[in-house]
Amino acid sequence: MAISLAASFLERSRYYLGTEYPVKIRAAVEAMPPEKLWWRPHEHSNSAGNLLLHLSGNVRQWIIGGIGGQPDVRKRNMEFATRGGAPAAQMLEMLSTTLREADSVLRGLTPSELAERRSIQGRETTVFEAIYHVVEHFSGHTAQIILLAKMFAPGAVRFYDDGDGVAIPIFLGEGRWEMGNPR
Repeated sequence: MAISLAASFLERSRYYLGTEYPVKIRAAVEAMPPEKLWWRPHEHSNSAGNLLLHLSGNVRQWIIGGIGGQPDVRKRNMEFATRGGAPAAQMLEMLSTTLREADSVLRGLTPSELAERRSIQGRETTVFEAIYHVVEHFSGHTAQIILLAKMFAPGAVRFYDDGDGVAIPIFLGEGRWEMGNPR
């Protein structure tokens, strides 16, 4: 049972980071007017562009570096200090590249490796805890990017249909989607 649960955790984490969240982020960013990618409501908040940099940096540090053993080259403060830069297509490609590399690391893990210890960002953690952190962190910032897109492109971003009180996911195209089985 434990191996099955661990394998399921890895599969679901790969799905969220490799499919659901990136699809939603791409739809949201592509719906935004290009000049709004780097817009901030005030000095103490982040733009969608900053959040894309931050997500890529976080995944690279925690999964590619911390779990996968690649060098940690992250400059976290730069992710928030940047006030403009690459257009949406380039930013989305950067994030996609990072997520493909992370998926390669996650795909190579065995359930027993989830209990292994790592030191990431100055914190002692397990591989399981590191993955869990990245998935929940990615979820929160995905929601922030979606909110910005909905502010700047009202009605252009929609991920679910209502089917008699049940949210029916439509974000993977073809109008229908079943958990773990896009068609």
